[in-house]
Amino acid sequence: MARKPEPPRAWQRMLSGRRLDLLDPSPLDIEIEDIAHGLARVARWNGQTRGAHSFSVAQHCLLVEAIADHLNPDWSDAWRLMALLHDAPEYVIGDMISPFKVVMGDAYKSVELRLLTAIHLRFGLPAVTPAAQKRKTKEADTIAAFFEATRLAGFGREEALRFFGRPQALPAVVLAWLEPLDTETAQSRFLMRFAELTASAGPG
Repeated sequence: MARKPEPPRAWQRMLSGRRLDLLDPSPLDIEIEDIAHGLARVARWNGQTRGAHSFSVAQHCLLVEAIADHLNPDWSDAWRLMALLHDAPEYVIGDMISPFKVVMGDAYKSVELRLLTAIHLRFGLPAVTPAAQKRKTKEADTIAAFFEATRLAGFGREEALRFFGRPQALPAVVLAWLEPLDTETAQSRFLMRFAELTASAGPG
């Protein structure tokens, strides 16, 4: 009798040795070092950005968290951590550009949400992002996209205004995150910010 074929592999082995199942991700298989390593090596805008280095998702996350922190000075460290981790699933599934997400539809979103839920639980955060925090993080994300688009990705200002709206003015210390970093530096800065935000609460 012929052997039944094994089901397609739906897990990825991480450098930490963890084996993460994309269909049923366990918080126990998630390590911040794997997240930082992966995000620092995933390019925003499909790599179509100016500079000697790609603008990584790790650096985008740092930019979004800095914008959210600037706009919401009353946020707790837990909410700031959720902002830092808002794109963390991309360490596994990559950074799909928005037009391709539209093509993929609910299939992409469901995998992304399962991963984000597991990541939140791993680091002591609510499984579901509170609505107010999600809305404000999305606001920071859209502002980040405007500045990335115009300063790095070749968008004209009027074109970016149509897609992302008019952003709030930001201080130079926040806009400094737009200077693309090399991979190791981006990874290190991401881990450093994670450590700062978890120092008091101690998740993970």
